[in-house]
Amino acid sequence: MHQPRATRESAAPPDPSDQRLALLIQSHQRLTGRALVAAGVDPRDALWNAPGVIVAHGTELDPVFFYGNRRALDLFEMDWSTFVRLPSRLSAEPLLREERARLLERVARDGCITDYAGVRLSSTGRRFRIEQAVVWNLVDDAGVCHGQAAAFDRWLPL
Repeated sequence: MHQPRATRESAAPPDPSDQRLALLIQSHQRLTGRALVAAGVDPRDALWNAPGVIVAHGTELDPVFFYGNRRALDLFEMDWSTFVRLPSRLSAEPLLREERARLLERVARDGCITDYAGVRLSSTGRRFRIEQAVVWNLVDDAGVCHGQAAAFDRWLPL
């Protein structure tokens, strides 16, 4: 059973830390050469209210999402507290998890990809295909990887 979804008017959730959000933004800029949020705006609000989906997971043995913006929560049909406890592998169908693992290996090797497409599942089992996703490593200035993130604004129901 899923919780009520976030709405456009929702305030940004209290987590994750500003340090993690800064790493998400800075890594995207460094690896893609493009800004994830406009200069001069509050990054927490800009990420939360972005028109596309933005998600990120950590480096646990079974990586868990630590961030999903408002659009992500709507698409995956989850509330914040449920989403940030979800192992990211569970966002893909069991048969497609091997494909997802290959994607993450490619991102780990290359730092960033800009052409990912794949099928994902909402909490209710609704399937959708994401297209033209940017997936990147969350790497700090010392070169330490703290996880991976993805952003996309194209998805199709299946």
